[in-house]
Amino acid sequence: MTLRTLIVDDEPLARDLLRALLAEHEDIQLVEECQDGQEAIAYLQTKPVDLLFLDVQMPEMGGLDVVERLGVRQLPPTVFVTAFHEYAVRAFDVHAVDYLTKPVDEGRLGLALERVREKIAARTALLTQEQLLALIDGLSKPVQTDTGSYPQRFLVKDGEKEVLIAAARIDWIEAADYYCCLHVGSRSYMLRESISALESRLDSGQFIRVHRSAIANLDRIREIRRDGVNDGSVVLTNGTVLRVSRAGRQKLVEMGRL
Repeated sequence: MTLRTLIVDDEPLARDLLRALLAEHEDIQLVEECQDGQEAIAYLQTKPVDLLFLDVQMPEMGGLDVVERLGVRQLPPTVFVTAFHEYAVRAFDVHAVDYLTKPVDEGRLGLALERVREKIAARTALLTQEQLLALIDGLSKPVQTDTGSYPQRFLVKDGEKEVLIAAARIDWIEAADYYCCLHVGSRSYMLRESISALESRLDSGQFIRVHRSAIANLDRIREIRRDGVNDGSVVLTNGTVLRVSRAGRQKLVEMGRL
């Protein structure tokens, strides 16, 4: 059986990688690629497919928005693709939904395809209404742990490998569109998460958003400068100078740093 397949992902490189890996499977026929949720909905409403690879986080309309807009009856067997290695993955595991984490691994893709084939053969590939609601609810809420702890480390790409970076080692975090750049000593690592989303998960006692484009590790702040009535900056222990907005300055005041 040939599976007509659609890829939906806003990242060209991610689509390229998945396309190349899927080409190794003879029963997969890639019929189209969409770069956002709107394109995906338009395509799926007119041209049914057998298998959908759907990115969870995309600008304006993410994968879960696509699912809600389409509804369960029009949703083909779906493999979700996510860059998150924490609460989203746990939610997928709990609700028995197929998923892949970025960057997609050849072996893990093979396992996901085997699971999809089994479900299609058993006619159980589509999500039930209860599974869909539970999935959306699980992904819309941060994972609550028994200790209420904040992330202690982050999994990031370093060339051809992935490494774990301890949160305490991060000097500062820079906004980069839908990504964040973690500055650690002389190195920088990209994390596929917006600065606002990351800020909400960080320990506010250790990290402070000093500007809309920057979060600083409080332990790395060496001095604070006033550059005018509302303007200012902070100097980190490594000499990096970060602009401080009025809101950032107020946060520092409230924390007793000024």
